[in-house]
Amino acid sequence: MEKKLKQALSVATTDYVEIRVQKTTFTEVIYMGKELENVGESDSFGGNVRAFYKGGWGFVSFNSLDDLEHHVQLACHQAKLVGNQEFHLAPIAPKAAYILVKPKLDPRSIPLSEKHSLCSHYNQQLLHYPQIQSTRIIYADGYTQKYYVNSEQSSLVQENLFAGISISALAKDGNTVQRAYESFASLTGYDQVLGLEPFIDKIAERTIGLLTAKRVDAGVYTVIIDQKLAGVFIHEAFGHLSEADHIYDNPRMRELMPIGKQFGVPELNVADDATVPNVRGHYEFDDEGVPGQKNYLIKNGVLVGRLHSRETAAKMNEPVTGNARAISYRFPPIVRMSCTYIEPGKYPFGKMISEVENGLYVKGALGGNTNLEMFTFSSEEAFEIKNGKIGNRVRDAILSGNVFETMQNIDAIGNDMEIRSGLGGCGKQGQSPLPVSEGGPHIRIRNVVIGGM
Repeated sequence: MEKKLKQALSVATTDYVEIRVQKTTFTEVIYMGKELENVGESDSFGGNVRAFYKGGWGFVSFNSLDDLEHHVQLACHQAKLVGNQEFHLAPIAPKAAYILVKPKLDPRSIPLSEKHSLCSHYNQQLLHYPQIQSTRIIYADGYTQKYYVNSEQSSLVQENLFAGISISALAKDGNTVQRAYESFASLTGYDQVLGLEPFIDKIAERTIGLLTAKRVDAGVYTVIIDQKLAGVFIHEAFGHLSEADHIYDNPRMRELMPIGKQFGVPELNVADDATVPNVRGHYEFDDEGVPGQKNYLIKNGVLVGRLHSRETAAKMNEPVTGNARAISYRFPPIVRMSCTYIEPGKYPFGKMISEVENGLYVKGALGGNTNLEMFTFSSEEAFEIKNGKIGNRVRDAILSGNVFETMQNIDAIGNDMEIRSGLGGCGKQGQSPLPVSEGGPHIRIRNVVIGGM
């Protein structure tokens, strides 16, 4: 394979050309309530050629290697049609590597019937609760082998394997409907989805408990967010703003996010880190052959970096970060996150709670919207904090605000960071779901606007 790909590069007529080829096997089991919605296995094969010429890109995807030289010539021709500026790509050293997967329990060794039985078992456990009106169980695993060569003598083969499950429950009492979910996925293998019965019960109990919780009173609160919501917040509200293609093409974002700007307390550190092991946002090399690495976005409260492809790094004269990613061979790589998190501080959770006279402890996220620096997140559940103690459960809490002001209002960062990795993924420019991970510790934030549904 590698020899054939390298040979095809010899007909290139632009300075830079790369070829990616991808083989994938995928398994999925879906239950919706009592109904088995889907069960099956599939295979796919394809690749693409990308050529760069004077700031212009040519891109050709294919499903057969038979006309590979023609695809290279066509991509070069496309790039020459649109290239008309003296842009270049940030230089990188050529790399050669063969990355193998080493799962604890390879999901490819597990029969499809066994995967189906596991999903049915979890589904029945949820439906055993009378208040649970509907469920959604999604199991998935996949194995991918990627080949990559470029005209700068890089040659890479990377294997990737994951397994995971998403579990959702909906409870109803009269006109009140509440939902809770959990998602588990990693690169370790099939072991990740086994033994989840205790979590199933917690999901059911949480969903049912929300039915009798009172609605949150709208207002401005001191809020403590849990690790799950902290990860979602830093990914959605700040991580996307750190993707350099957003910044380079948007004068307002360049004004809002200059390197060196103070973004929070000195204890605030935010990183995007592809080297975190076993999570779905992990990779050894991105889709431009750049090594995955740990990139600080905020260090000691100061904006110190952003995420780049080779093209955006050259345009902005900043270091390459290894964040050019594509969801499959059908798409060109664009600037994307990997594993984005807030690093832990020194605050114990108990001390953080004890210092709040009147506030909210908010957990999880059911969804949200971001528009540049403005955000809105719907929490999964929340609890009142009264006189330094966690009190009654409340529901339908919606957090909103300006991300820059909110980060300035962080006044305590916990010592209990967790990184979460689920079956879902990130969406951008029609490429979804891209495997990512996020995390953080408990975070305390002053003056958070809370609305109710």
